[in-house]
Amino acid sequence: MMPYYYCLIGIIKREFLRFVQQRTRLLSALIRPLLWLVVFAAGFRAALGVSIMEPYGTYITYQQYITPGLCCMIVLFNGMQSSLSMVYDREMGSMKLLLMSPLPRPFLLLCKLIATAILSLIQVCIFLLIAQFVDVDTPVWGYVTAIPAIFLIAFFLGALGLLLSNLIKQLENFAGVMNFVIFPMFFLSSALYPLWKMKEASLWLYWICNYNPFSYCVELLRFALYQELNISAFLVVLLATILVSVLAMFSFAPKRTFRG
Repeated sequence: MMPYYYCLIGIIKREFLRFVQQRTRLLSALIRPLLWLVVFAAGFRAALGVSIMEPYGTYITYQQYITPGLCCMIVLFNGMQSSLSMVYDREMGSMKLLLMSPLPRPFLLLCKLIATAILSLIQVCIFLLIAQFVDVDTPVWGYVTAIPAIFLIAFFLGALGLLLSNLIKQLENFAGVMNFVIFPMFFLSSALYPLWKMKEASLWLYWICNYNPFSYCVELLRFALYQELNISAFLVVLLATILVSVLAMFSFAPKRTFRG
């Protein structure tokens, strides 16, 4: 068991040191959602308030509503950036050293996902603390109940990034695909507006948002921040995590060569 433990700690330390050395990474990860929260949401606060809906027990401001979606945005970008580092490591050759480990490849990828989830959790907690200064009130115990939700969401989005990183071989192409994946997932979800409002505006957009797994990530975290469990969102995210993780691990399986 000790080799597995040392491998897990080693990969977590490596990802954390890389995160610390990239000093602008945390800043950019926080500035993006804070601009949405402070500028966009505050500007539309009076016009886009949200009526009473679960898990909220009263009328809420637009800032309060989009906060869980912005937290998931942080997790989404961190998952894709971690996968981008996988593409970079593969081009530099360090990925081969990692995969040459005698430990099973699925365990190595699991360690990578755990490290990504920890970094996502740190960034989300910092964002929620800053959000308190712009009239976004999150229950104290909500931070505790949100931890499992953030980990599950980070596993799903991290596994999706790992799958893409193995399918896309060149660094330049992966950066473009990141935008192709990130922005549709974010904007075509319940992160910025309730689905019932989207249904009133456009029925076909509503169905796209309804079948977007990122919508269920947002709703899972939204309920978790208020110490509630959205069972349907949890099941969808859990099944999506298992499916994408299996596909990602199979994509990293060693290629077999046959000799005649």
